[in-house]
Amino acid sequence: MINLLPLSGDVSPAVRSLGWDWAIEDACQNYVAREAVQLPEAAADALLQAADTLYDMLVQSIPDAIPDDLLRLLAIPENLWAAIRHSWNDDRHWHLYGRFDLADTPDGPKFIEFNADTATSLPETAVVQWASLVAAGQGQDERQANGLFEGLRNQLIHWLELNEDLEPTLLLVHLPDSSEDEANCAVVAEAATEAGFELVHICSVDTMRVSVQGEERGAWVEIEPGQWQRFAFVFKLVPWEILADEEPELTADLTELLQSRDLVIANPPYALLFQSKGILAWLWQNFPHHPLLLEASLQDLPGHFVRKPLLGREGQNVIEVNEGRTGQSIGGDFAHQPQVRQRFAELPQDAQGRRYQAGVFWAGAACAIGFRREAGFITNLSEFVPHVIL
Repeated sequence: MINLLPLSGDVSPAVRSLGWDWAIEDACQNYVAREAVQLPEAAADALLQAADTLYDMLVQSIPDAIPDDLLRLLAIPENLWAAIRHSWNDDRHWHLYGRFDLADTPDGPKFIEFNADTATSLPETAVVQWASLVAAGQGQDERQANGLFEGLRNQLIHWLELNEDLEPTLLLVHLPDSSEDEANCAVVAEAATEAGFELVHICSVDTMRVSVQGEERGAWVEIEPGQWQRFAFVFKLVPWEILADEEPELTADLTELLQSRDLVIANPPYALLFQSKGILAWLWQNFPHHPLLLEASLQDLPGHFVRKPLLGREGQNVIEVNEGRTGQSIGGDFAHQPQVRQRFAELPQDAQGRRYQAGVFWAGAACAIGFRREAGFITNLSEFVPHVIL
């Protein structure tokens, strides 16, 4: 049973003291709960340890050669295969961060999926939930598992160190007309400035220009009217599979620039190996009956399970199946994709019957926890709930 601590007070002063006014705009705070999950320290430690163990398992499960059959099993577009193999076998292409979605069951944490490529909820996790505790007089650092900003900064420092031959210029791009993605980029941009990047710029992806010609090779943006700047590092909140499907020429150019060392991109192409929900079945095959895993297969399972599109997002087209009968389901745009089946896991509930899914951020190591809650069984777009460690 989830127990809650009521929170009151205005988060604005604490957030503004950091100079991050963007984090208290409606897009970031209007769905953050005014109460916190009371999380026992042992439970917090178990969630963090689970994320670290799962990341190690993901890495161990991928062969260096990455066979074609595995890429097909994961439903990865073929025009990304070269970029994935190149980035996987060159450590200079660094995985900055991701978010593990976990079910905290009576049998311990269970792996639901890993948002490895374009995980959001950075402002809510790193800033707003901390400010919620400060506003309620509960703001001591040790009362929350929340080292996300520090984790991002350390990862960005290491990314720079791995690529000392490149100019320390970072371009952060997001999907057009997405204030949420822009706010998430702002967290990474702040961490990048502290990490030592000399020029940091945020823009919509449709304003970026890419060239593979002569001295103009690279990624460019007009940062001021008539002033074009080349960037050696790119952080994108644009899913790799969307680029591959909708922008094949751009995908080919980016692959060429990655291979020629004119550009590095985070999260790297190989993050899609972990993003694909086909990895759930692959992990079960490699680590059968591991206590952190739920049984998963590309074929139907007996009993109670959920079906998920391999490259679906935001919980779309997830269907509950129980003894052959369809239960709860979510509509969406991914029904045409291959699907993985995963054993159903009941999420913990509060006294009102609302379900809670733990999100554990990994940035080099597990570093922060947040919760999503919803009356239904899908929590991807639900209310964000801070936590306080008992």
